[in-house]
Amino acid sequence: MDVLEKQPCPMCHKDTLTLREMQREIPFFGVCFIFSMDCTNCDYHLADVETDKAGKPVKYTLKVESEADLSIRVIKGSHATVKVPRLCEITPGPVSNGYVTNVEGILNRIKKVIEDQKDDEDPQVRTKAKNQLKKIQRVLWGRDPIDLVISDPTGNSAIVSEKAVKA
Repeated sequence: MDVLEKQPCPMCHKDTLTLREMQREIPFFGVCFIFSMDCTNCDYHLADVETDKAGKPVKYTLKVESEADLSIRVIKGSHATVKVPRLCEITPGPVSNGYVTNVEGILNRIKKVIEDQKDDEDPQVRTKAKNQLKKIQRVLWGRDPIDLVISDPTGNSAIVSEKAVKA
């Protein structure tokens, strides 16, 4: 792992940013580079994952049907869109992160965002958030199936499973 410390932070402009780069071999995906930036002063964080090859656009669809499917490896590049039809969509933006996780990790990230909405002033938003949280919990318990779709125009994303359909 390569580490550069005491770099200027793009947010607070203090020399408190640490840059990290790590190369990792992911079975059935290949070599990828994981980059991150973390500032100890303002808590700025940015991360990304890139393959070692020029990427072509990819789209993966996975039917999550059991608890075992929750452990399927997911590589999400910062330019990827993550969709769980009829539940949510995570679109990339200027502070979008890339990461390596599993299906359960993706669902827990979605759950955390929805939990912030369950105390909203609007009763319709609260009701929708509570229903979405129930759905996610049933999926995490292996009781309800869902589809997980990842689209990446840079090709830096994948769902690493024979069950995943690549388009």
